[in-house]
Amino acid sequence: MTAVRHNTVEIQSQRVFYREAGDPAKPTLVLLHGFPSSSAMFRNLLPALAEDYHLIAPDHIGFGQSAMPAVDEFEYTFDKLTEITLELLDTLGLDRFALYIQDYGAPIGLRIASRQPERVTAIITQSGNAYMEGFTPFWEVLFAHASDRVTHEPAVRELLTAEATKWQYTHGVPADRLALVSPDTWTLDQHYLDRPGNKEIQLELFYDYKNNLDGYPAFQKYFAEHRPPVLITWGEHDEIFGAEGARAYLRDLPDAELHLLDAGHFALETHGAEIAALIRDFLARTLG
Repeated sequence: MTAVRHNTVEIQSQRVFYREAGDPAKPTLVLLHGFPSSSAMFRNLLPALAEDYHLIAPDHIGFGQSAMPAVDEFEYTFDKLTEITLELLDTLGLDRFALYIQDYGAPIGLRIASRQPERVTAIITQSGNAYMEGFTPFWEVLFAHASDRVTHEPAVRELLTAEATKWQYTHGVPADRLALVSPDTWTLDQHYLDRPGNKEIQLELFYDYKNNLDGYPAFQKYFAEHRPPVLITWGEHDEIFGAEGARAYLRDLPDAELHLLDAGHFALETHGAEIAALIRDFLARTLG
């Protein structure tokens, strides 16, 4: 059952692609990717965990192999992406699951967890921010764009270039691990970004991101009241979501397990084996 299966299902008249591995009778882990990637970021982690867990990794609408309706045909907000993800989980009959959240996957996954806490068995966060401390200077232009789209759109569009995509994968990676980062990663992501109409989709999500911050109090209240088991595996040198964002989880979750890795934003590319081992140990203890 270690082979990865590639599936699609229709949700709200939109094609949703997802990768699946492992035995559906075993505990489920749902993996939610970030920007500008897709479920391809979990391509190595899925088979590494499939012997013991059932894994589902969808592509968000507008990303990867999922549908990419134009911005005037679909509401590109994190609330809407959450709605689609929840319907996918319901369609697949997944009543209980752990969550792996990274980057954009965090506001989606934490909306689900805070609204339906009884369904979430555990959380693994890798550069999945839930606190203001996690924001670095990288975000200054994005938050400026959220206040004045016209003025700041040219600067924000620079974040959609091939140079910027490669930077996300290579920045903060120690020299002795840089060769582990496959050029296929940023090449594939850029291919998806360069599709006609996709940059407009990303601009909509950049603009909407500020609304995720309004949800942080609810996320933190969920942490404090429900105390879900949380594993933090975070690149210490991530300059998109800084390490202070990882440490901040301990304020509401003092029992959370914190591991700051010698890595950047896409820590799975350089520390995949270490993260897989941490997850296996964590889930074995928390899920039984």
